[in-house]
Amino acid sequence: MFQSLTQRLSGTIDRLRGRGRLTEENIREATREVRIALLEADVALPVVQALIERIKVRAVGQEVLKSLTPGQALIKVVRDELTAVMGSTASDLNLNVPAPAVILMAGLQGAGKTTTVAKLARHLKEKRKKKVMVVSADVYRPAAIEQLKTLAQQVDVQFFPSEASQKPEAIVKAAIDEARKTYADVLIVDTAGRTSIDEAMMAEIKALHGAVNPVETLFVVDSMTGQDAAVTAKHFAEALPLTGVVLTKTDGDARGGAALSVRYITHRPIKFIGVGEKPDGLDVFHPDRIASRILDMGDVLSLVEQVEQQVDKDKAQKLAEKVAKGKRFNLNDLRDQLEQMQNMGGIHGLMDKLPGMGQVPDSVKNQVTGKEVPRMVAIINSMTPKERRNPDLLNGSRRARIARGSGTTPADVNKLMKQYQQMEKMMSKLSGGGMKGLMRGMKGMMGGRGGMPFR
Repeated sequence: MFQSLTQRLSGTIDRLRGRGRLTEENIREATREVRIALLEADVALPVVQALIERIKVRAVGQEVLKSLTPGQALIKVVRDELTAVMGSTASDLNLNVPAPAVILMAGLQGAGKTTTVAKLARHLKEKRKKKVMVVSADVYRPAAIEQLKTLAQQVDVQFFPSEASQKPEAIVKAAIDEARKTYADVLIVDTAGRTSIDEAMMAEIKALHGAVNPVETLFVVDSMTGQDAAVTAKHFAEALPLTGVVLTKTDGDARGGAALSVRYITHRPIKFIGVGEKPDGLDVFHPDRIASRILDMGDVLSLVEQVEQQVDKDKAQKLAEKVAKGKRFNLNDLRDQLEQMQNMGGIHGLMDKLPGMGQVPDSVKNQVTGKEVPRMVAIINSMTPKERRNPDLLNGSRRARIARGSGTTPADVNKLMKQYQQMEKMMSKLSGGGMKGLMRGMKGMMGGRGGMPFR
C-alpha cells in the first residue's frame, strides 16, 4: 500500500530535508507537489483540500519558517497532518461489556467480509486471549455459511451453525444464547452483502442491528476501490451507527486513497487493515506508523512487533547459544532463518516497513518477487543431512545434483552458498565479540550496493 504515493513524495521530501532556509515560494511548491501526489493516489478531493490547507497554515507560520531546520520541520508538519486525517491514534475494539460482546460485520458483497470475520476471530483469540464464537447471518448465500464454518475450523474458534431457511435475527439471537451457555467472550456476526447499496439491504441490516444491539459495528470495505470506499462507508455510516472500518486487500492497493479518505469522510476510525488471504493477515491500524510509511520513514515499530510475534524464540535462543560457544553456523541454521523470514512475509513483506525504500529504484524492487526465500529453502532441502551439516562437502558435482533436485541452476546454488559463507563469517565474528567485524559482515552480505538475492 502507498507505493505510488511514497515514490511521488520521496523526491519532494529529499529536496526539503537538506534546506537550511525555506521561503513561502518553496512551501507553495512543496504543497502543490503533495496535492498532486494525493490526487493521483485517489484521495477524495475534500480530504486533499483540508489536508493541504492545514499544512499551509502551519508551514507558513512560526513553526517552520523560524525553525533551525525548516526542511525537517515541514516534513514533520506533513507527517502530523497525514496522521491527523487518518485518526491520530489506533482505535481499539470496545469489549468491556457483559459477555458475549457482539461484533456485527457489514459491507458490500466481495469486500472480504467472511474472510475478515475469521481473521478478526483469530486476532481476538491470540492477541486478546478471548474465547470467540462466529456465526453467519447471510441466508442468501449458503456457500457463505459453509465458508465461515471451514474458516472457523482453521482458526480454531467456535462456529454456530445456521441455515438459509432461517431469519437473520433468529439466527443471531440463538447464537447469543449459545455464546452465553458456552461462556464465549465475543460473538462475531457475518451479515449478507449485496453488489450495490439498496433500500432492502439497508432495512434488513438496520433491523438486525436493532435486534441484537452489538457493541461494535464494523464496516468492511475493499481498499482497492479508492475514494469510492469512503463514499460507500459514508452511506453505511448514515444508515448504521458504525463504530469503525476495516480496510481489506490493502496489499493489492498501491495508491492508498481509501486509507486517507475514510476517516475524514465517515468520521469513523479505521480499526484494522487486512492483508492477503491468510488468517493472520489482519493488522491494527496505526495512523502515525502509516504516515511514516507514506513519507518513506519506514515502520520500524510494526517490524519489531512482527518479529516479536512471529520469530520462534526457542530456535533463536538455541542459535544464539550455539554461536556464543563458537560452534559453526551450518545450512540447517540458515534454513531455519529463511523459514522464519518467510513466516514474516518474505523479503517482499518486510520491504515496505524499512526506511528509505522509496529511494530504491523500481528495477531493483522488481527483482524481489516473493519467490526468493522459498527457492533458497528448496535448494537447502535438496541437500543430504550430511551436506547441510558440512557445507565444505559441496563440490561441483554435488552442487549440480542439488540444482537438478531443486529445479534451479548451479549458479543459483553458488549464490546461495556465497550468501551462506558471508553469514557464517558474520556469525563467527559475533561469537568473538567483534561488533565492528559483525557490521562489516552485514554490509558485505548486502553486496555493498543493496544487491538483491536471486534475480
